[in-house]
Amino acid sequence: MPRSARIAPKEFVCHAPTRGNNKQDVFKDEEDFRKYLEILWKYKNQYKYKLYHYVLMSNHVHLVMETTQEGGDLSQIMKGINLSYTQHYKKKYQYAGHF
Repeated sequence: MPRSARIAPKEFVCHAPTRGNNKQDVFKDEEDFRKYLEILWKYKNQYKYKLYHYVLMSNHVHLVMETTQEGGDLSQIMKGINLSYTQHYKKKYQYAGHF
């Protein structure tokens, strides 16, 4: 049974961690870290969220962010960031499995 969707107000501060499947590394070199930050800023401009803090580790990411009235909701933001980075990773490393 799938979990229920989170109910979240339009403006709130949240901690949004993301981890690779089976704790696998999702950043293999400096270019991968830079690409993730580029994607993060792209979606920050698009969805107008406030980014207070981030930590990029080799196998996971922590984001502390605040959604805003004029921007998207948390699910839209994280979907955009994670899908964009997954596409980069799969193309760069010819990876065909789940990310």
